[in-house]
Amino acid sequence: MGAWDKGSTRQWRRIRAAVLEENRRTNRGRCVLAIAEVCTGRATCVHHTQGRAITGDDPRYLVASCQPCNQHVGEPSRQPSPQPKKISEW
Repeated sequence: MGAWDKGSTRQWRRIRAAVLEENRRTNRGRCVLAIAEVCTGRATCVHHTQGRAITGDDPRYLVASCQPCNQHVGEPSRQPSPQPKKISEW
């Protein structure tokens, strides 16, 4: 089941709006992640820094980010896929 399978909730939309508004006031609406060669600069998303599965939607673990940076980082709590194992020699 994916993160959006149940859809966005009213509570999440309030939290997201509060994080983006705080960032607008304190950081002029810029992306906090600011990944080189990825970032668009303007925060339009909210990123879960520790992974939503671990912290839920706790505002202490949320930062404003642009969509490309948010997607580039992905889900922090998810382990990367292992490298494929060599099964035989040809």
